[in-house]
Parts: sequence; structure tokens; C-alpha cells
Amino acid sequence: MTLFMILLIVLPNELNITQLSQKIGINRTTLYHYIHYLTLGNLFYALRANAKGDTLFNKPSKLYLGNPNLSHYYCQNAQKGTVREQFFASMLRLNHHLSYPAKGDFYVDNHYTFEVGGKNKDFKQIANIPHSFIASDGTESGFGNKIPLWLFGFLY
Repeated sequence: MTLFMILLIVLPNELNITQLSQKIGINRTTLYHYIHYLTLGNLFYALRANAKGDTLFNKPSKLYLGNPNLSHYYCQNAQKGTVREQFFASMLRLNHHLSYPAKGDFYVDNHYTFEVGGKNKDFKQIANIPHSFIASDGTESGFGNKIPLWLFGFLY
């Protein structure tokens, strides 16, 4: 099984660099390089927590397919939540800095926290966080800090 196919199976949360490098039969440094090259080719997008130092050898907090449409092609059982997050990341990553926050799904431009979910998503996970928003799928219009996910498509 190829690295690409293995990464598709574990997307986006269960990335264990040590186990993955052993499964493929390469060392961790080489695996970090491979992941870096896959992100340079826009096959994947690596979401990392804000950290100082060389980001090439920092473990990605989450690894997404670079294009959410690829999920439906490569993944037989593409999870709706993952595709939502891939869409959000793919729309914002070109013109904004994205990182992985302590709470929520995305930290945008080191200022805004976003939680991505369906129309019934509430603010529990990002309660009491200033400048926090919900990017909600399945809604036509927003209210307060709840923004329809489709509107982020205009940022591309």
C-alpha cells in the first residue's frame, strides 16, 4: 500500500508519524520530507499548531486532502465533517494564515477561531473564546457569529 493511500485512510486526525514510518519502512525524517512534498504538490494540506522553529519537522496537527472534491473520488466513505473542514481550509489557506488552535478547528490569521460543523453545531467547543465563529454547513443565512459554510467559497 502506498503512502498516499495510507494517508487517505487516516485523514485527518489519526496521524501517527512513528507508526506510519514503520508501516511504510522508512525513517521519520524521510516521512516528514514526503509529507512536505505532498503538501507542496497540493495533494495534501498540513494544518499545524503555531510553533517556533523549522515547520518541516513539526508534526502536522491535521492533514487534509488539498482539494475536498478528491475525497469523493479517493475515499469510499468520505466523512461529511472531514469534507467540511477540507473545504474551509482550501478556501482560506491561499490568502490567510491557518493554524490549529487549542479549542476549535481553525485559528485564522492568529486572531479568529473557527469551529466547522453542520446546521445544528453549537458554541460549546468554543465558548468564552473571543473572536470565535461557527462555519455552519446546511444553512442559507447566518446569524451573529454563525456563518454559512458556503459563503467561505467566495474567499477563494
